Amino acid sequence: MKTVLSAKASLVLATAALLGTVSMLAQTSGAQKTLTGVVSDAMCGQTHMMKDKSDAECLRYCVKQGSKYALVVGKTIYTLEGHEAELDKYAAQKVTVKGTVKGETVTVESISPIK
Repeated sequence: MKTVLSAKASLVLATAALLGTVSMLAQTSGAQKTLTGVVSDAMCGQTHMMKDKSDAECLRYCVKQGSKYALVVGKTIYTLEGHEAELDKYAAQKVTVKGTVKGETVTVESISPIK
């Protein structure tokens, strides 16, 4: 009886370890997602600080100063990586971004404007 119970306990622990490993791999590799929001920069987020410039001009200035492109989705601000030329083209516009999300960073695969 002890052997059967011990074997069941071992099986449960092995299954839990396997599921934990799969879960960690999924978090590490990131999830494919499609997000819709406004192209901004990581410094300004939703509210651009240069009041004498348009949102697009402020965004471009901040990026030249070293800030990263960002996507504002509701109250969440995702830092964007890749496709900088396209992101610049859609500065301060509403777009759909497809990419791999890890935490609050999106590795961009494609961008399309909202019509």
